[in-house]
Amino acid sequence: QVQLFESGGALAQSGGSLRLSCAGSGLALRHYIMAWFRQGPGKERELMAVTNQWRSLSHYADSVKGRFTISRDNAKNMVYLEMNSLKPEDTAVYYCAAKATWESVRDAGTYPNWGQGSQVTVSS
Repeated sequence: QVQLFESGGALAQSGGSLRLSCAGSGLALRHYIMAWFRQGPGKERELMAVTNQWRSLSHYADSVKGRFTISRDNAKNMVYLEMNSLKPEDTAVYYCAAKATWESVRDAGTYPNWGQGSQVTVSS
């Protein structure tokens, strides 16, 4: 059974940092494009960061560019999202997701594999 597990969500102060982790079970993440989405209260799920299997392609939402960094450790079957200079508007449930092809990477509907989500709350 293919599963993704996020961890690392927490309450943080504005200006602080958090690192989210995503572990894969039943699939080798090195074969997949890996992404982090978030969904805030009353909002649609939106892409924050995505990277391809070889780390040669990546994309970040404008709202997090320069503050968030996606990375992957294929040997450990893990993907990470380093979040710095956190803002209250970063408060959301963060999800990792996996797909096989780069087409439509910003579209959540194209990802067949999702984790359960990890809550990040940033206080002002």
